[in-house]
Amino acid sequence: MTYEDLLIEADSNHLVTKEKKLPASKGRIKGNRIAIRSNMETKEKKCVLAEELGHYYTTVGDIMDQSIPENQKQEYRARVHSYNKLIGLYGIINCYKQGCTDLYDMAEHLDVTEAFLLETLNCYKSKYGTHTRIDNYILYFEPYLSILELK
Repeated sequence: MTYEDLLIEADSNHLVTKEKKLPASKGRIKGNRIAIRSNMETKEKKCVLAEELGHYYTTVGDIMDQSIPENQKQEYRARVHSYNKLIGLYGIINCYKQGCTDLYDMAEHLDVTEAFLLETLNCYKSKYGTHTRIDNYILYFEPYLSILELK
């Protein structure tokens, strides 16, 4: 999924997306308007827009005050939505099939930032524990990311 694909998705949901100079955040959604910081690389804009779309689909109300536990939960849900949309467990398996050997290769293959990929892997480790099985693959998150293909 490309940044342009996400812009089309936003538009199909009647959301207006603008790139702007944002002093405090990389992205923000309010009502039907999404603002994305303009001075970022495209792959970072893609990661931010995916999260803002996650807010559109999963968030209710103003959650700017992150000292409130419910707001923290909603922020987390939006991030998980973006992780699943841009990477997902199948994306990790696809990286393995394509011969990616490190986080840099994986991030390049998935067209996301290394930071976003690392956040995704930490999220999945928190959710699934040391490993999880999907189809004929076991994804190990500890002691480091590795994939075992079952025959």
